Amino acid sequence: MNENTLNSLGYPQIQKNVADCALSYLGKRYARELKPMVDAHLIEIRLEETAEAAALIRFGASIPLPSLDGMETIMDLLGTGYLFSERDFSHLAQFLRSCAQLMKYMEGKSGAAPTVSRYAASMILIEPLLSEIERCIHSGRIQDQASKELIRIRKKITVNAERMKRKLDSLVSKHRSIMQEHVISQRGERTVLPIKKEFRKQVKGSVLDESGSGQTVYIEPVELVSLQMELAALQAEESREEMRILGDLTSLAESYNREIALNTETVGVLDFLFAKAKYAATMDGRTVRVNTQGHINLQRARHPFMGSSMVPLDFAIGRTYSSLIITGPNTGGKTVALKTLGLLTLMMQSGLLIPVEEGGEMAVYNEVAVDIGDGQSLEQALSTFSAHIRNMIGILEQANTSTLVLIDEMASGTDPGEGVGLSIAMLEELHSRGATVVATTHFGEIKHFAAATPGFENARMEFDTVSLQPLYRLRIGEAGESYAYSIALKLGMPQRIIERSKSLSDQSISRDRTLVFTSPPSETKALTPARSGTESVSPAELSRRNQSKQSKDSIALHKKTTTRESDSSAPAKPFRKGDRVYAAYLNQSGIVCDVEDSRGNIGVMLRGRKVKIHKKRLTLHISANELYPGDDYDLDIVLETKENRKKRKLMGRKHVEGLQIELPSEE
Repeated sequence: MNENTLNSLGYPQIQKNVADCALSYLGKRYARELKPMVDAHLIEIRLEETAEAAALIRFGASIPLPSLDGMETIMDLLGTGYLFSERDFSHLAQFLRSCAQLMKYMEGKSGAAPTVSRYAASMILIEPLLSEIERCIHSGRIQDQASKELIRIRKKITVNAERMKRKLDSLVSKHRSIMQEHVISQRGERTVLPIKKEFRKQVKGSVLDESGSGQTVYIEPVELVSLQMELAALQAEESREEMRILGDLTSLAESYNREIALNTETVGVLDFLFAKAKYAATMDGRTVRVNTQGHINLQRARHPFMGSSMVPLDFAIGRTYSSLIITGPNTGGKTVALKTLGLLTLMMQSGLLIPVEEGGEMAVYNEVAVDIGDGQSLEQALSTFSAHIRNMIGILEQANTSTLVLIDEMASGTDPGEGVGLSIAMLEELHSRGATVVATTHFGEIKHFAAATPGFENARMEFDTVSLQPLYRLRIGEAGESYAYSIALKLGMPQRIIERSKSLSDQSISRDRTLVFTSPPSETKALTPARSGTESVSPAELSRRNQSKQSKDSIALHKKTTTRESDSSAPAKPFRKGDRVYAAYLNQSGIVCDVEDSRGNIGVMLRGRKVKIHKKRLTLHISANELYPGDDYDLDIVLETKENRKKRKLMGRKHVEGLQIELPSEE
């Protein structure tokens, strides 16, 4: 996955959160290295094992995971010739004992968690090594019975210590009156007596040290010299024997290098697995069904960083439409919806449970491409629009049937007319390549395009028009509004400015540039490759194929439209229900089904969908009187959707109350 995508959607924070739930250095390392996968079968396995681990935790199981304290050093140095210490072998022994306990515990959980149990079953008991370590070392010290030679040496040391103790007791009793304090001291591992400075000549021996004040000298009596020399020799002999024992243990451990490494890695994987399960428990994560057909269906989805403070999101895409255009007011939750979908997709493909309702379904994508945020850069001299364009170029380079594209605020950062045209062309291109696209916008032209184009669907973030507060609920199948005037009025904008703004907005609509598409959306949809991986059609080939089909209808339609538009002297007549009208920027015609409202918007039936289009964007193609001679035609039947006409087997011409009429074409 692209690093920009991971950073934009907050994936590094997911890695950190999982790492915080791990206990061992290996578990934390695996969490920090967590990445989305693209193999659907492997993802299903990872989701299943995470769900099993989460179920064990949910039912109160306490998993006896071995501690890896000290094992990082052992694994780094094992086989390098390094001589391990008593402390190292204590850590290794504790690890081997814990591995045996884990294997026994998970054997009893094989029915409830078969996948997780298989990890523990792959571990190896290393009884010979554990027994030898326990025989030789206890509580971080080499035992006397580690070797016969060590027993002999330590017995001699004990005898020497007893002789020295008796001699010291005799010396202390003899020199008690001239000792600075009645305490035996050590200097350089030699036993000395603290004698007052003025009496130092009364004690035969060597002065090894004196106090800071100079009032006390530390003398090694001659009676102790031979005993201490003998003790030093015995201690050196003991140290050599201990090194030999540690060397033998190290060699034995190295002979089990592969088994120790396997057990260590398995414990790290299990720690990582249960870390994922613990993280899932913090956000009530659930597993989902996985597919490679681009189908997404989620109920009550939440962003993992927002928790219960977020209004749950219901989301679906990929069956009847693969491109979704989300509209709504600012701060209404559009960007959060995009980021929620993107991050949950990355989490699912990483084998993580996600905060959704049971029964969810998600698609696996090879790439998740995003354009979220303005991307301005002073260092690179990038404007908002330039950053968007660079992102979109990058998206086009990788867009195919296995790409999820998330675009925030289409057509922003430049002239609205040009931006809208560029955005619609981009949407057509992405759709022709079979990509799954979710985009947000404020522009009505893009909403109308989505409403009139097969494979596209509108959605809106719900808004309370009374309180003028966003509800943060996504409703698919409806286009929303920005409510800019209402929100501005509520925030204190003077009414006269609002009215003037509406007037200017209506005037600008009449001067808008006309968008002309090289191919009608119906043809784009017809030539869209299936998600199974069929070859996509190039824009040049698409245009060539469309020319023959367009020529007759488009020439006749534009000829009538041009004739009407050139007659500027005739006053504009209001559109009537049943009029066939032409929307140049959509390159489509439809039937008027709702008369003009207070804002100048007219309801037009395009391809079986009702779309609101401003009157100044429409031209009369054929009046209702020409289409339906007489006054008694039934508009409801005329405007029946394609689906209803199919059900009632209405083909071509239809008799209405004894009058034969011809239904308008759905081209």
